[in-house]
Amino acid sequence: MNDLSSSIPFLDLKTHHQELRSDLDGVFNEVLGGGIFIQGPQLEAFEAEYANFCQVKHCIGVGNGLDALHLILRAYEIGYGDEVIVPSNTFIATWLAVSHVGAIPVPVEPDARTYNINPLLIKAAITSKTKAILAVHLYGQIADMDAINSIARDHNLTVIEDAAQSHGAFYKGRRSGGLGDAAGHSFYPGKNLGALGDGGAITTNDDELAGRLRLLRNYGSPAKYIHELCGFNSRLDELQAAFLRVKLRKLDFWNRRRNEIAGEYMDRLRGCELVLPFVPDSSNPVWHLFVIQTSDRAKVIKMLSDSGVASLIHYPTPPHLQEAYFSLNYKRGSFPLAESMADNCLSLPIGPHMPESEVFKVVNVLRLIYGSLNKLKN
Repeated sequence: MNDLSSSIPFLDLKTHHQELRSDLDGVFNEVLGGGIFIQGPQLEAFEAEYANFCQVKHCIGVGNGLDALHLILRAYEIGYGDEVIVPSNTFIATWLAVSHVGAIPVPVEPDARTYNINPLLIKAAITSKTKAILAVHLYGQIADMDAINSIARDHNLTVIEDAAQSHGAFYKGRRSGGLGDAAGHSFYPGKNLGALGDGGAITTNDDELAGRLRLLRNYGSPAKYIHELCGFNSRLDELQAAFLRVKLRKLDFWNRRRNEIAGEYMDRLRGCELVLPFVPDSSNPVWHLFVIQTSDRAKVIKMLSDSGVASLIHYPTPPHLQEAYFSLNYKRGSFPLAESMADNCLSLPIGPHMPESEVFKVVNVLRLIYGSLNKLKN
């Protein structure tokens, strides 16, 4: 099954940036020539453009996605002794943001089909200490926000979106980033909208919250050497903002290409003994990741690699089993759905610059793999 002469990367960022090389060079020279590198006109323009893209009033650029979530919690004065409901199935940054303000992450299991937090299980996790629900739009698909918002209203809770993987996704006609009280976004290079380094943003329709966040990201300062809050240094660099403005113009087009690839995978992998993603009618995902489940994961990874196809696991160990959270005293078996997904999930190559030939190769290799595995089992 060896065919390393035509290896397929998990995500081709070289071709991705080569398409934009002239424009990226242009804005680099513009920023370099302008001499303003922190909180300048490029950041101001990006914040306006991204707020418009997300269909919200405010965008506040920050240093990274974790900072975005952390600062939202700070701005809402959530802290020691408080609880925040989080998914059991997510990247650890979601939990870390809660821990960084001194609050306690309270895990809730996912919907077995969508991988996102299950609203039917949230009510049982709410206590008198609960202050917020932090809903993750995992792999680029929106969580069930109507149900989550309804529960939050009934219990007077804040709803925060972790929109790090869902740039441009829709839920019932509305964009990710404007579906709760505030949303944190990551512009890590591998995201659908990725910077050329770390970066993040917060979106919200809340004027007061936006004002507080602008202080918190900049040493608590409304003006030079005046400090109203004990703030932080978490600012989206002018250069990264300029790069993101170039990329934002292409984002919807790139997301459509991801959707086409996902459609090919869904159509052509039916019949293989694997679990394909499920998309509810309410969601129009952007396929940050295309995640399957397979009980033969180790073998499949090895056989894909032997054929020159890269794959990754998102994520191999759920937060409650990480050493960082041993103090919460969760054991294996505490959240069996999250653990099962960690044991069986596998992400296939997907990206806006992936050619049809590579899509077909991934499909054909997988079909051969599952044919071989079936023969061995029989």
